Amino acid sequence: MGAKIVIDTLGGDNGAKVCVAGAVEGLKENPDVKLFLTGKKSKLEKLLSEYSYDRKRLEIVDCSEEITCHDAPVEAVRKKKDSSLVVGLNLIKEGKADAFISAGSSGAVLAGGQFVVGRAKGVKRTPLAPLIPTTEGSSLLIDCGANVDAKPEVLVQFAKMGSIYMENILGIKKPRVAIVNIGMEEEKGNALVKATYPLLKACESINFIGSIEAREIPFGGADVILTEAFVGNVILKLYEGLSKMILKEMKRAMTSTFKSKIGALMIKKSIKKTLSTFNASNKGGAPLLGLKGLVVKVHGNSKKEEFISAIQQCKTFVETDVSGKIIAGLTEEGTVTE
Repeated sequence: MGAKIVIDTLGGDNGAKVCVAGAVEGLKENPDVKLFLTGKKSKLEKLLSEYSYDRKRLEIVDCSEEITCHDAPVEAVRKKKDSSLVVGLNLIKEGKADAFISAGSSGAVLAGGQFVVGRAKGVKRTPLAPLIPTTEGSSLLIDCGANVDAKPEVLVQFAKMGSIYMENILGIKKPRVAIVNIGMEEEKGNALVKATYPLLKACESINFIGSIEAREIPFGGADVILTEAFVGNVILKLYEGLSKMILKEMKRAMTSTFKSKIGALMIKKSIKKTLSTFNASNKGGAPLLGLKGLVVKVHGNSKKEEFISAIQQCKTFVETDVSGKIIAGLTEEGTVTE
């Protein structure tokens, strides 16, 4: 049996139904994967009864509690021991599963990842690192929400983690690393950027190309987009909002007149193909790098497609042993300490 993956079915805006639909489809597309679904057993059994699937490769783990977005993350992780999130993360900790996927509270996923699964030896901080679409394919945004007050040495470690991730998951040799800045000149930036820049230049294990301005990110200006979580989260949310606005305006323009509707029909296939390359649902979720096991956060309103992609993402991550390679890479550079 290949990768063993847990899906938290009580997290997310769309309920267990989309988790189950994604899980069943994920099993079909990945015949060597085993899935654990954490949540309400009676409800999951009812939803699964509508599908045909390999019952030997899907196991329900009954849970009596749920962590919601209204709960204080750290307190909830500590007190709600039988929640779908904590139970699922414990499967990772106990070695019964390799990866965990949740669309639930970001704060709870981050807290649970660190307190239950635990940081790998020597890892200073664990960043959230989603793949974002660009005209060149994808770039890794690291960090996008876990560490809003990172130190320079932490960002250097993020750069190394991101490079290893891109080499092994996307097969990019010597991925280009750039730090988000307000200009291209080395002397520009806030105190954090100015302090981090020379450390990145001196780091021989990464392909540091300097600063990147936000407007260059969508054009694939770098493979690893390095920043602390406050700026990273703003970039990610602006990306999401702007893409929705552009799609909305395109639809309105193409349906505003009879002539535009005719034109839209003529280019429908080309437009659909182009837009599919910028579809975040096929990128998987944001892994929390640097843990002893793999934890992946998918968007709160994820549909079945996001779960299918996240399952494939976890399978690839486990098969290529990215977590092990990250620790090995940091150890070789001497950044892992006792």
